[in-house]
Amino acid sequence: MLSLYPAIEPFQHYYLSVANAAIINETTAQTHQLYVEQCGNPDGIPVIFLHGGPGSGCRPSHRCFFDPALYHIILFDQRGCGRSRPKGLLKHNTTGHLVEDIELIRQHLGIEKWLVFGGSWGTTLALTYAQRFADKVAGLILRGIFLARQQDIDWFYSENGAAKTYPEAWRYLVEHLPISQQAEPISAIYQQLSSDNSQPSNGMLKRIQFWEASLVYWQKLLTLDDISITEDEKTSAIIQLYYSMNQCFIEQAPILEHIDKIRHIPTTIIHGRQDMVCPVEQAWLLKQCWPEAELSIIEMAGHVASEPKIISALVKATNDFAKLS
Repeated sequence: MLSLYPAIEPFQHYYLSVANAAIINETTAQTHQLYVEQCGNPDGIPVIFLHGGPGSGCRPSHRCFFDPALYHIILFDQRGCGRSRPKGLLKHNTTGHLVEDIELIRQHLGIEKWLVFGGSWGTTLALTYAQRFADKVAGLILRGIFLARQQDIDWFYSENGAAKTYPEAWRYLVEHLPISQQAEPISAIYQQLSSDNSQPSNGMLKRIQFWEASLVYWQKLLTLDDISITEDEKTSAIIQLYYSMNQCFIEQAPILEHIDKIRHIPTTIIHGRQDMVCPVEQAWLLKQCWPEAELSIIEMAGHVASEPKIISALVKATNDFAKLS
């Protein structure tokens, strides 16, 4: 079984201002500034890493799916996420803006074509980017497919999805809400998280963190003591809810309806059989529309990229792509 490559530090990191995101308010002008870093071999195979969420950000371990001797590894924190500034800014923060950001980074670095590597929400973004800029994509490696259809969002945020498998965690999430909001609580959760009153806001953050962790860490028996709450986690949760309430801003261009634009791109899809966040059916449906893509369903594996079997499959995929490049 393959493991991550050793820890590596960036050879360059900087902020890239996004000019079309200027927002004027009463006191100041705010512009999204993307945190971008480059690792590995600057003359190697260029790859862009697209993190999940929406709203999370990149971590040092994300650099380690790629052989640093062979790959020019580019990572960035999406608008409002991680180290990008201003933290949590929702204005001019949509999927369309993020796709433009990816292309801006490619142009800024002078890269002709690159491998696009995405996980979870990062697969949504990777597929959307590839469908718009197919001639700039040398290949796709996708882990934990999220198609961002309304039913995919409902699976996570309604009583008729994962709630039926984790009823106790779902009850903890919604039990304090009015009964009329408990079946589809996404708006109520967002309102509480965004509240200026820290007590209900932090209480809801712990509830949504416990709900998400119950699905993500499906092999563990979690307790509330396992859940931490920080301002970064609150920002991430608010961004994710904001995107989810807006069907991830792709309702006008559903991913499965535009596969013909990218069927020529070499693509590897990796999905855990026990993924409770993004059920494996989404990867299977994508494969049905895209016979040329390679689908690996990993048995006894879930959603997160840090599971050993998922790590091994992803590292194998990047190694295999390097051999063909």
